[in-house]
Amino acid sequence: MDKKIVAVIPARGGSKGIPKKNLQLVKGKPLVYRTVKAALSSKVDEVWVSTDDKEISDTAIHAGATACVRRPDELCQDDSNSEDALLHFAEKVDFDILVFLQCTSPLTTYEDINGAIDLLEKHDSVLSVCEDHGGWLCGGFTWEVLGDYYSANRVTPYSHQRQDMPKRYRENGAIYITTRAGLMDHKSRLNGNVGLYIMPRDRSFEIDSFEDLEVIDRYLTLL
Repeated sequence: MDKKIVAVIPARGGSKGIPKKNLQLVKGKPLVYRTVKAALSSKVDEVWVSTDDKEISDTAIHAGATACVRRPDELCQDDSNSEDALLHFAEKVDFDILVFLQCTSPLTTYEDINGAIDLLEKHDSVLSVCEDHGGWLCGGFTWEVLGDYYSANRVTPYSHQRQDMPKRYRENGAIYITTRAGLMDHKSRLNGNVGLYIMPRDRSFEIDSFEDLEVIDRYLTLL
């Protein structure tokens, strides 16, 4: 029996840094719209949005999302974490594999989503990363390969030349994938043997400010 693959896009209405962030336009399209479209072009079976905001819900449905889950207000605060939103979603929607996508990574392609899904065949969970060279792209934790497994490591300063450093990967916040069993048993999107899906650095951009929106809009205009 084939496993049911569901994408969920958490997109709350509130945001301190950028009001209505998930509805901000990048090259004329709202961020949530772009993420829904990328997911619809991938091999996921259904695309859902978890939100507390009617305008976000309407925009997602217009983009072709299967449906939206109404997220309670207590899970939409500035200090709310993603795991609680995912666990709430798992109570409402049936799936075998959950693909968690973020609107703030607007350069994620359907090929990226498919590549990350394929990695789950050999791992318990998957996240997207880019090679860590320093610089202004990819702003999450760094990861390094330990044999056949991966473990999260914060950035460690080195005194020797960059080319002599061990290869590291930086969490880019775009894609996380897990199974229902893994999510429910560990209460975490990352569990067990974690696989790294390596995205190019030029697609590993996260939007956290109005300046980021301007930069990515100009970048897409040049493509």
